[in-house]
Amino acid sequence: MQKNNNSPDSQGTREWLLNTLDKVKSGALSTEDALRELSVLPYEDLNFAKIDHHRNMRVGFPEVIFGRGKTVEQITIIAEHMAARSNKVLVTRASPEAFKAVREKILDAVYNPASRTIVVNRQQKTVLKPGVAVITGGTSDIPVAEEAAVTAELMGNKVEMINDVGVAGLHRLLDKLPQIRQAKVLVVVAGMEGALPSVVGGLVSAPIIAVPTSVGYGASFNGIAALLTMLNSCAPGVSVVNIDNGFGAGYIAGLINLGKTGNNGGENEH
Repeated sequence: MQKNNNSPDSQGTREWLLNTLDKVKSGALSTEDALRELSVLPYEDLNFAKIDHHRNMRVGFPEVIFGRGKTVEQITIIAEHMAARSNKVLVTRASPEAFKAVREKILDAVYNPASRTIVVNRQQKTVLKPGVAVITGGTSDIPVAEEAAVTAELMGNKVEMINDVGVAGLHRLLDKLPQIRQAKVLVVVAGMEGALPSVVGGLVSAPIIAVPTSVGYGASFNGIAALLTMLNSCAPGVSVVNIDNGFGAGYIAGLINLGKTGNNGGENEH
């Protein structure tokens, strides 16, 4: 099934393109100036980064800025250029210092300290589609889970959070089972031994995206033990993303819930 390029997520880029073409038609913009504006497609070269503005139209969601490893100045410049041509901007693994700098340039930027994300969403009136639930094994897994929730919500999904229902106390999970079974897709986040996705997989019919976290003591090997457990799950319908990859899980869950298939966009974080 082809992606619908008229989706709300791609609207910002479409409006910018249509506005440019309208200016040419009315004579307010010369063809040479229009060519200069459109030259950022398929990407805008900032020397230290090449922003893929066209990704919004290709895959229905703009490129995401991976904050870790970038300077505050780099994050700010990339975010400012993206916000000029998109209704949505997402920065993951961002520090409070990075947010402060971004906020000076983009006044409607919002920071979520739990997920360490910076979000610009200029489509606040969009009706969110219910169906995504994010479950954590423990409170320490919440930062990764929040990253997944923020991502899925920015894509247009309503997200239900169910925290601290790990396998050490199964009665807590079973108490939330009616709520869990209402979801169309589940993101299950757990560290330590990473058994929670298998347990949930044996109780529901919805697809599960399992997220191993680096939470745990020495023998958890910073999430490798949980990753291997999830990859070896005997429960059907469980897929696994990389350690601490809340963004990837939230993105996949969002695509599933919105009914989008055939995404050939590849890696979505800059």
